[in-house]
Amino acid sequence: MPDLTHIDADGRARMVDVSDKASSAREAVAAGRLRMQAQTLQTALSGGGKKGDVRAVAEIAGVMAAKRTGDLIPMCHPLMLTSVKVSVEPLDDGSGLQATARVKTSGQTGVEMEALTAVSVALLTLYDMLKAVDRGMTIEGVGLVSKSGGASGDWVRP
Repeated sequence: MPDLTHIDADGRARMVDVSDKASSAREAVAAGRLRMQAQTLQTALSGGGKKGDVRAVAEIAGVMAAKRTGDLIPMCHPLMLTSVKVSVEPLDDGSGLQATARVKTSGQTGVEMEALTAVSVALLTLYDMLKAVDRGMTIEGVGLVSKSGGASGDWVRP
């Protein structure tokens, strides 16, 4: 069974000590979907809903969330992010929206959690802004798409 890096020998939670790790360029991409009714998707894509351009607000919310990940996830290091890009686009099958986040830093630890947090908050923001039209929306498939940099190297979802 692999060791959990955030648990010490006594079974207590700890922040991983990265002080001896070399700084390197790191990047992570995460994505997730919000499934909704066709009418709800049209409202989201029109940009003219009562709450304004819901996609633009969700993208901004995702960027803000990535920057606050260290405050939200107890064992995450606060990181100096060098780039955060969040996009919200319609799914090819017309069943909803996909949020994608690409986060970069140059540092001693990766940005996977920042990318996942950005996507999660972008999707939650979309839900919040569209719930008056469709309370049955579902958030699904939030996950890491790829990561690069660091001692563990590159990884891409198969």
